[in-house]
Amino acid sequence: MLSMTLQIGESITVIATVDSEAPRAPDEAWAAHVASTEKLPAKVSKDDPFARKLTIAAEPFLVRSPGGRCTIIAGYPWFCDWGRDTMISAPGLCLTTGHADMTRDILLSHARYLDQGMLPNRFPDVGEAPEYNTVDAALWYFVSIFRYYKATEDISLVQALWSDLEEVIRWHLEGTRYNIRVDADHLLAAGQAGVQLTWMDAKVGDWVVTARTGKAVEVNALWHNALKSMAFFARLLDRKDSVDDFEAQAHRCAAIFAARFPRHDGRGLSDVLDTPNNNAPDESIRPNQIFAVSLPFAPLQADSGLARSVVDVVRSDLLTPCGLRTLSPEDPAYRPRYEGDSWNRDGAYHEGTAWPWLLGAFAEAHYRVYGDAEQARGFLRPLEEQMAVYGIGSIAEVYDGSEPQRPNGCIAQAWSIAETLRVWSDLSGR
Repeated sequence: MLSMTLQIGESITVIATVDSEAPRAPDEAWAAHVASTEKLPAKVSKDDPFARKLTIAAEPFLVRSPGGRCTIIAGYPWFCDWGRDTMISAPGLCLTTGHADMTRDILLSHARYLDQGMLPNRFPDVGEAPEYNTVDAALWYFVSIFRYYKATEDISLVQALWSDLEEVIRWHLEGTRYNIRVDADHLLAAGQAGVQLTWMDAKVGDWVVTARTGKAVEVNALWHNALKSMAFFARLLDRKDSVDDFEAQAHRCAAIFAARFPRHDGRGLSDVLDTPNNNAPDESIRPNQIFAVSLPFAPLQADSGLARSVVDVVRSDLLTPCGLRTLSPEDPAYRPRYEGDSWNRDGAYHEGTAWPWLLGAFAEAHYRVYGDAEQARGFLRPLEEQMAVYGIGSIAEVYDGSEPQRPNGCIAQAWSIAETLRVWSDLSGR
């Protein structure tokens, strides 16, 4: 810890670096920093202070691993690079900030780690084996590739990755690790005892806090999105036979999704179907359902009553100024505070704790359903104030679910910045 007392008018400069070269002189280093903040990409308006802050905050997450692989640090100060976080964050951190070339490098380099249709959840230190315990990292890969293409029209990347993407689909249809497989009803099931596979992945000892074994709602929204993405890519590459096949699979998936996921009371969607509890649906009100409206190829049509019910229940039960709660406060399992020892913190991590990164998907979904870009941007606006509260100049990993919403976890989280910047930027052009 560094501590000192300054008198009025005095200042001190502290420079810390991991570079091998000697650091610059204080005045020179500060001047270089200021100059770098002036180089905003064309997509970011200099008259938009929030976009400017988010763009500056994005840069520290973009790194190269010791092996030279382009990747994204999930959060500071203690996370490394994670497959799921990288695929969710790359569009906002790279494309919105003018680093399309780095997005391409990330997408190509991660293809080397595809195994049995899966991307690693975590890339450990050099020399250690990647960990593949995630059902959705490879599905978010499709989202990131699609957004890259829409931003660049770089068909050569789609061509380079086509066979890899076909393999991902094949493995999910035939079955891969952890009972991940497409079931007879055309929905994607996953899970086995003692393993956490979705983004709600807290685990303490042998206790998987939010197991979600079965057919998780966002996993199936992502599966539908992957099938539709493949049909889109097949058209680009003039693979006519593949277009019809993927469109047919996507149509069946969407039809069953809309028939089976709605809650019995009409308030949004169930969180998991066909659970180990006698195949009963888990109707917990959670934010995962918002992706059924927000994804590029969402299984729910934005003008449908079902899409509106999803947006409405998420707004009424889960929306806070700092993020979406991970569980409705009306649920007996709701945990209002992220605090205490690791057992209590992990027990609250996805049982009420609010996550800023989910606000991006909510604002996107709200705009699609209600068509008011300014109102949708308003859901993101409170995060600007939070950039001066915890990790100065960035957005925290999590917040308490109930007021007062104290920030916690990582002081700077990649997807908190990425999704806020991506959606804020997109809505600003509406």
